[in-house]
Amino acid sequence: MQGRAVSIVLVFLLASLVSPLSNYNDEINTLPDAVIVNNSPSNTSIAFSNGPNTDDNITGLHTLTFTLSGTGNISSILIEILDSGSWNLVANLTSTPWLKHFDSTAYTNGNYTLRATAWDDDVANTTTALSGEFNIANHIPEITIFKVLNPDYGTGDSVTDRAWFNIESNEAISFRWGAIDDDLKRATLTNAPGPSTPLADGPGTLNYGWDWASGNMSEGSSNPRLTVYDHSGLSNSSTIFIGIDRTGPSIGSVSIGDGSSWQQSTTVTISGLISGSDDAQGSGVSHVEWSDDIGVTWNSVYTDSTTLTMIEGIHNIAFRAIDNVGNTGPSDTITIRVDATDPEAVGWTVDELTTSKVGGANVSFSALDGQSGIDTTASYIQYGFDSNGVGQTPDLSGRWITLGTNGLDGTVGLSNWATKSRQHLMLQAVVYDVAGNSITTAPASYQILPGLDLYWNETETNLDRLVVRPGESFGNVTITSVLESNQDYGGSVVVRLESAPADRSSTVQWTVMEARTLGSGSLSDSTESMIWNYTVPKTGQYDLRLVIDYANVVDEYDEGNNYNHMVVTGAAITSAGLVPSFAPSIIALLFAGIVISYLQRRTNA
Repeated sequence: MQGRAVSIVLVFLLASLVSPLSNYNDEINTLPDAVIVNNSPSNTSIAFSNGPNTDDNITGLHTLTFTLSGTGNISSILIEILDSGSWNLVANLTSTPWLKHFDSTAYTNGNYTLRATAWDDDVANTTTALSGEFNIANHIPEITIFKVLNPDYGTGDSVTDRAWFNIESNEAISFRWGAIDDDLKRATLTNAPGPSTPLADGPGTLNYGWDWASGNMSEGSSNPRLTVYDHSGLSNSSTIFIGIDRTGPSIGSVSIGDGSSWQQSTTVTISGLISGSDDAQGSGVSHVEWSDDIGVTWNSVYTDSTTLTMIEGIHNIAFRAIDNVGNTGPSDTITIRVDATDPEAVGWTVDELTTSKVGGANVSFSALDGQSGIDTTASYIQYGFDSNGVGQTPDLSGRWITLGTNGLDGTVGLSNWATKSRQHLMLQAVVYDVAGNSITTAPASYQILPGLDLYWNETETNLDRLVVRPGESFGNVTITSVLESNQDYGGSVVVRLESAPADRSSTVQWTVMEARTLGSGSLSDSTESMIWNYTVPKTGQYDLRLVIDYANVVDEYDEGNNYNHMVVTGAAITSAGLVPSFAPSIIALLFAGIVISYLQRRTNA
């Protein structure tokens, strides 16, 4: 019986395969209708209407256009170029206008011919035209070097890096150049210093440079320009920047210490040595020299400032400047007076600053001076408002404002401090002693904080239970909380209860369990009591927190006390028994397998 069933199935499968194969053979034995092609000569003629013609020199882009005459239906024009004995594709035009921008730079210099083949749909045939044999000559001379030899300073590569020379009017400057080109012809040099222009280098023998002496090399800057030409009429240019300087720089107005007539330190910084010196239109100042022994010994300074250590008294110091090509300017003498006794700063006393403040804020600065004493008439306080309390100038005021004429005591008068929330009052004091020594203190900042502060009353905010059995029936805890404000508050505020597993990783977020919006006037008496409910979902510890104004909508004195944290524990549940085993089901399956195996063996037998 079993063998007969298998035979029936095989016969059915073979029958299902035979029918599709028979249909497929019928389809492939059927041929489509024959296509008749008319392959007659075209009645259309094509010609290049815009060259290139024989012996034309082609450079860059050249627009190819065509003239079509006669009757016919041209659907495409194939453009080819004869390159190294073979025709290579340039373009296949399939729509009007029949033109092609031919980029000759894609080919090496040499002789070429173009062929245009038009396809006539009416006769299914082509008509062809050839251009004249033309030349591609695209190699623009490539300048490989253009420089001057042995400058005293600089390279000449740019206006800011000129090649400077300290030469006499009858001396020469040597220029050198080089270029790559297949038909280099000549080179010219223009804008060279002097009243005349050097002769062209070439054609014929090329010297690749000039030793140029005009006979009257005057001081100043110039921009010599090299232009290189080839026999194809192409050229390239390059500019070098040079200058001639024979005059030394002068010392300008230097800054001594803090600019006072007397310096308050034995170490005095003199600045503006190089930036204050003037070399007119010359090579620029290289360094400055100073002498404190009437020019016997000179000391070099290559930076814009130098610090000298002096004893108290009056000192005469000579300075002179030297430029980048070695010219030394005239010396100048400055007088430095030193008094090393400085006032000593103590500190600030400032009223508490909040947006609730009414009227001016008292500020005062304390300072000591063990010798001549503080000059309270000359000393003064400056203030300003700043966004972050950092910097040397208040950025909101834009400047320091002098606080009247009250010496080191004064009042910052402001009618409405509420508009300055979170800003910083910046203060600095300029303190003089009777001898004229002074100090300007580093800017100090005092933040203007909001007068309002919301916070949880910690002693009255707590859980009724710390450990519970998890689940809806046993895991409920009650949280009693009291929200307070340091002053009557008529606005609204959002508070919410959040939870998170105590053993969470840093990527686990707090879950919002409940959010409440306390309407306007809820804190008009500065306090609001609330009761919250939370259900511990499963065993383990859970962090709970009550949050005030999570979006920071309310501007407060202290945003850091808006959280109250608690911990509740879900206690582990002792198992009352084991879950029934699945062993009987497995045994049943095994028994069924044995029976099936037995029956199969009997059938095969």
